[in-house]
Amino acid sequence: MDELQRARYLRQIIFAPIGSAGQEKLLAARVLVVGVGATGSVIASTLARAGVGVLKIADRDFVEWNNLQRQVLYDEDDVATRKPKAIAAAEKLRRINSSLQISPCVTDVNAENVEELIADVDLVLDGTDNFETRYLVNDACVKQNKVWIYGGAVASYGATMTIIPHASACFRCVFLHAPPPGTLPTCDSAGVIAPIVNVIGSLVSAEAIKFITGSGERNRGLINVDVWDNTFDTFEIARRADCSCCVKHEFDFLDDAHDGAAFLCGRNAIQVRPARKHDLDLQQLAQRLAPLGRVMQNEYLVQFAFDDFDMAIFPDARAIIKGTEDASVARRVYAKYVGN
Repeated sequence: MDELQRARYLRQIIFAPIGSAGQEKLLAARVLVVGVGATGSVIASTLARAGVGVLKIADRDFVEWNNLQRQVLYDEDDVATRKPKAIAAAEKLRRINSSLQISPCVTDVNAENVEELIADVDLVLDGTDNFETRYLVNDACVKQNKVWIYGGAVASYGATMTIIPHASACFRCVFLHAPPPGTLPTCDSAGVIAPIVNVIGSLVSAEAIKFITGSGERNRGLINVDVWDNTFDTFEIARRADCSCCVKHEFDFLDDAHDGAAFLCGRNAIQVRPARKHDLDLQQLAQRLAPLGRVMQNEYLVQFAFDDFDMAIFPDARAIIKGTEDASVARRVYAKYVGN
């Protein structure tokens, strides 16, 4: 650590549980943040300011107007330019701390790529908004023996849990089965306020700093917080002796053959992934779609609005189709305008 770095992190270094040794560990750490929406942007910002040396950020979405109420890394320019969140976040994080290595991944985290994404990091942090991705991350982290920290928020309440494979309960020990669609509140049905996002993001970040520096009292259970009712509860969670993931090592979500369509929480949108990986020429696609509707293109995506639908199409041929929650409708729209 040079003198400039020492000056930058001085207030953190003189916090005795971290000190110079802890700061050196932070500077050497490699962390993946899965999803840089609400909680994810708080986590990424906090860890960049703390000096985590390598931050890999993965997100499949782009910045929209309603994100600005709670997603701290974005501004109105990002909405106007339809910037992918991973790119916009990386640009902000580099302005926050130019000495770090920030690696943005504009991608859908799925069974095909999750193990590669986590392979070279020390810690995985949850900034997602859906159970499917969390089960997937849980399977991958237990399989590769990587610590990951769950965090989620909706309305005025949220929860977080630190998962240490083979030592603590895993996500599936607590949530045996994904709740059926429509049975839990979402940001779209119940709303969400920024204070709970900041609280949960901060708790996840604190756990990350404690893990990296090897200091402090870890969260050994499930923390539930409600900032409107002023409640803060911690529940002890034991490993399930029959857990299919961390005990039996059955990684169902890694093995699951997905049909390529995924509902996006609170968005009235479906993401469609092609069965075969291929790259799109965005300029050529934009020219082809221009006579059929309103088209906006940048180097990261083509946005195509027509009838009651709005599509964001990415270079990897993935598309987010807004205007339906029916996967079959989304696949038909995709096939008609992008192809099979």
